[in-house]
Amino acid sequence: MLTAAPGTLQAALDAAARGWAVFPLRPGTKRPALHGEARCPRTGACSGGHVKWEERATTDPERITRAWAQAPFNIGLATGPSGLVVVDLDMPKDGAAGPTGAEVFAGICERAGQPFPTTFRAGTASGGQHLYFTAPSGPLLGNSAGLLGELVDTRAWGGYVVAPGSVTPGGAYTVLDDAPVLPLPGWLLEALTARQEPARPRTVAPAVPRAGGSRAARAALERECANVQAAPAKQANNTLNRSAFLVGRFVAWGDLDRAVVEEAFQGAGEARGLTAAECRATIRSALDSSIRKARPREAA
Repeated sequence: MLTAAPGTLQAALDAAARGWAVFPLRPGTKRPALHGEARCPRTGACSGGHVKWEERATTDPERITRAWAQAPFNIGLATGPSGLVVVDLDMPKDGAAGPTGAEVFAGICERAGQPFPTTFRAGTASGGQHLYFTAPSGPLLGNSAGLLGELVDTRAWGGYVVAPGSVTPGGAYTVLDDAPVLPLPGWLLEALTARQEPARPRTVAPAVPRAGGSRAARAALERECANVQAAPAKQANNTLNRSAFLVGRFVAWGDLDRAVVEEAFQGAGEARGLTAAECRATIRSALDSSIRKARPREAA
C-alpha cells in the first residue's frame, strides 16, 4: 500500500487548514498532476463532464490524504477558490541585469505613498516572492501579467501558485513571513481594475546633457534615454526603471556623474508623459539599486 510523503502531505494539510484549496502538482514540477480534458475518462468526479484543476482543488483533509498517498506531489494552491489574490514578484530571467520584481513593487508602493505590505509571504524556487492577500468581496479578479509593473504578476480566479513545502530542481518554496494575510489594499485593487489610460501625446525631449566619462558610458546614457522616450505608454515607467538601472553601473564606476544621469532621465521620462514626481522616485530607486549591486568593472 502506498503511503503519503510526510513533508508535502503535511504542507498540503496545513494550507487546507487555512482555508486554502489545494490540488496535486507533478512531483518536482509546477504542472498539475490531474488529467487534461483530452484524456478525461468521464468517470468518477468527471462523470458529468471534465472537471478542471480549479474545480477539483479542495480543503477536505481526507481527499488530500488520499491524493498524496499516491506520490510525493508538489502543492498547487488555487487562488480563486481560496479567496486569495497573490502578487508574484519574479526574478529577471537567466540572470539578466535589472531590478527584481520585489524592487519594482517596492518602487510602485513608494510612488503610491504606501508602505511595502507586511502580509503572508512565501519564497519561490527562483528567489522570487509571493505576497498573499485576501480577495475583495466586490469584483472577481483574474490573473494579470505585468499590469502593475515588470516582473510583477498577480494570481486570482483562473490561476494558481505553488505552495510552500513544494520542491523543484531549482529549489524549494518556503514561508518567508508567516504574518496574517492582509486584505488586498484598496490602492492595489484600484490599480488592478482601472482601465489603461490612453497614451499621452509625446513631446520633444530635451537633449541629453553633455556627460564626461567614457564613450561607452555616454553612448549607454543616450541609448537608454531614447528607449524611455520610445516606450509604449503602459510600459513607460517600467522602461525608465530598467534603463536607469542599466546606466547606474557607470555611475558606480565613476564614468558618469549621478546628477547628469538624473537630469537626462528626468527629461526623457517627462517627455514620455510621466509626472515629474514619478520620474524622480523611479530614477532614484533604480540608481540606488544599481549602484548597490554593481560589480567591479573588471568583473562586469
